[in-house]
Amino acid sequence: MKQVLSVLALAAATGLASPAFAQTYRAVASGPAESPPNASFGTSLVTIDLDSSKLMVDMPFRDLAGATTAAHIHCCTADAFTGTADVAMPLTDFPTGVRAGSYSMAFPLYEETSYDPAFLKANGGSVKAAASALVDGINANEAYVNIHTSAYPGGEIRGFIVAAPIPEPAEWAMMAGGLAGLLWLGRRRRPQLNRQPGRQPAWQR
Repeated sequence: MKQVLSVLALAAATGLASPAFAQTYRAVASGPAESPPNASFGTSLVTIDLDSSKLMVDMPFRDLAGATTAAHIHCCTADAFTGTADVAMPLTDFPTGVRAGSYSMAFPLYEETSYDPAFLKANGGSVKAAASALVDGINANEAYVNIHTSAYPGGEIRGFIVAAPIPEPAEWAMMAGGLAGLLWLGRRRRPQLNRQPGRQPAWQR
């Protein structure tokens, strides 16, 4: 039992079972998720890591019908997982003129240059208010990532940003493997009782 508790304590210490996973968000962008939907085969699995000072975007994309022209985070729709919204955060230096690639960038939450001027103005011109509105929109599932292309200027693929508070399958497998290994070691080290037919072990006499 102590060995089991040790594994769980280790998992918590390394973040495998920690609430810190609530700071990671994901979006699965596709053509059918656009408004209006389209027949693009393009896809992107977007990962967003959010802490108290910055928002980190990791966005591989592929199979787009047109060449990329821009990408943004939009916020905030009137309802979760539906509707459209204005640009909140332009994804600066996003690769253009390509149909596949990857993008990674960190955006300071409390710098004006991170936000679209209209979004900043809509939040009283305050960077603090804009950051709060964006984070609230993300947590309410009212923000989405959108990639625009020459084939679909209004947006070829998009995906709503959702919280991802659980460990990855590989991390669960690693934790389970460690737990199984410790249990196996515990059984190997357990003293074997010298049992004989019809005879009780010494500790039961």
